[in-house]
Amino acid sequence: MLRAHTVADVRRVEALAMAGLPDGALMQQAAAGLAAAVVDVLGGAYGRRVLLLVGAGDNGGDALWAGARLARRGVRVEALLLSERVHEDGLAALRAAGGVATDDLAELGEAPDLVVDGIVGIGGRPGLRPGAVAALERFAGVPVVAVDVPSGIDVDTGRVEGPHVTADLTVTFGTHKVAHLADPASLACGALHLVDIGLEPFLVHSEPAVEALQPDDVRHLLPHPSPDAQKYVRGVVGVRAGSGAYPGAALLAVGGANTGLVGMVRYVGPEQVADTVRVAHPEVVGAGRVQAWVVGPGGGDDAGEMLAAARADGVPLVVDADALQHVDGPVPGWVLTPHAGELAAMLGADRTEVEAAPLEHVREAARRWDCVVLLKGHHTLVAGPAGRVRATTTGVPWLATAGAGDVLAGLVGALLAAGLEPYDAASVGSWLHGAAATEAAAGGPLTASRVAVQIPSLVREVLAGLGGSTP
Repeated sequence: MLRAHTVADVRRVEALAMAGLPDGALMQQAAAGLAAAVVDVLGGAYGRRVLLLVGAGDNGGDALWAGARLARRGVRVEALLLSERVHEDGLAALRAAGGVATDDLAELGEAPDLVVDGIVGIGGRPGLRPGAVAALERFAGVPVVAVDVPSGIDVDTGRVEGPHVTADLTVTFGTHKVAHLADPASLACGALHLVDIGLEPFLVHSEPAVEALQPDDVRHLLPHPSPDAQKYVRGVVGVRAGSGAYPGAALLAVGGANTGLVGMVRYVGPEQVADTVRVAHPEVVGAGRVQAWVVGPGGGDDAGEMLAAARADGVPLVVDADALQHVDGPVPGWVLTPHAGELAAMLGADRTEVEAAPLEHVREAARRWDCVVLLKGHHTLVAGPAGRVRATTTGVPWLATAGAGDVLAGLVGALLAAGLEPYDAASVGSWLHGAAATEAAAGGPLTASRVAVQIPSLVREVLAGLGGSTP
């Protein structure tokens, strides 16, 4: 499990770790890891040119000490000092190794091969000062490696307000931070590289603020049929979706449910849609007992009646699309799967507010409706009513396509019917959905139906420990 912690937790754990180490030991470990990552990005050291953007605080110190290591390996290192107070020992080490430093942007030469963002650290406020903005603008287009977090973002909330660094790679230390997983800040991080500086033993009693499933986690959570399994024991999921106007939504939701993770799929909906479903999925049957319902995709004006009928069965529900507007009061045991616009309507907020702070809003929704809420996005967030949150790091931008959410709803419903708890069903379903999309896309465009088709082979790979790696 990838775990992300708040700034307060990181500070506390660092203090515990430093209590048994010589002064500066953690910074030296961080600098060594940062320097190694920079060399990897550059494809070598000798003759390359690196610019350090250095502010006050430990991130600036990490950058300066890493710069000294790079200079000793033949990198031409320049440091632009953006604060009157920088890490003195780090600056002295850089100069002793042959690096140069200035506080005047005009003194810098041509564009470097790479910029290291050591402007502000995890304790910095959102936004950047004019000097930092000017430096970033001058060298726009040059690859950027951020130290710990991209400067200018809000580390604990994932908010982005004002100018900030957009990194190609973020090298973080000891543990991930919330902004690495929560949008929109996660979009500014680029690829993530974690450097082990010995904090793990001190993190065992710290509850992460956000988690992200990894392939091993998914493998252990996936339902496994017992040797004497039969279809009813494996779980039966029902789908109430589709309408005359949107028959495809029913096909896609059934496609997501009918991926072999349960023993049976039932479809209940308009007869003309049911005929289409039976042609595409001959193993799908009609009304009967289920362990979970998927309600809403393409339901249109009938979505409220669909929800009421499913609710009367007293089983867990996955509620999506048109049915979301009919959710009233606490609904424990349910999974709601809105996108930002739908969640905004449910909360009485503006869509821009939800998109600016999805972590805050998904937690609020989970508390308000006392259930699991899956908020779809670049990093889909799954929140439980007690405040737990998992972020999905699988997926590709091509997944932003019509019908993908219908497939996801069906898949989550199948996992729920197979016996997973709502929080696990939603987060495992989201992970599989994103990983299947990545495989199906293979670097190019895809459609929602191809995602559904890819799920069984992906599950086989995950169970065998062969596939489903996260980016």
